[in-house]
Amino acid sequence: MHLQNSPLDLNLVLSEIHEPEAGAMVVFMGRTRIHNHGKEVSYLEYEAYPPMAEKMITEILETAIREYGLCSAYCIHRLGRVNLKEVSILVVTVSGHRGEGYEANRYILDRVKHEVPIWKHEFYTDGTETWVENCKHHSND
Repeated sequence: MHLQNSPLDLNLVLSEIHEPEAGAMVVFMGRTRIHNHGKEVSYLEYEAYPPMAEKMITEILETAIREYGLCSAYCIHRLGRVNLKEVSILVVTVSGHRGEGYEANRYILDRVKHEVPIWKHEFYTDGTETWVENCKHHSND
């Protein structure tokens, strides 16, 4: 499963990785930040269309494994309410060397953020809220 309503557990994911030929493991954890677009964030809520999102994430991971020569790759995205400092997305790439691990990790993250039907709803401390559009270009978010 690539979508989950409960908090993401990095240790659980890492415990499932058993590739002895892997010399590198790259971990990215995206967390809810306190400020966005000049406003103080209270919390986020994520919604998705699970059948399509699961399929698309699987295809993205399979492509990354094939194109970057990875041993394995993992991506889990939170759904529902995500509080400040909680992890909303976890991407792990396992490879023979760090270079392809870093590149593949970024590739997976960017494609998931740009293409997969997962929607972010931000709630602010001033009582306002907004739906945040998917990224339109690769950025440092």
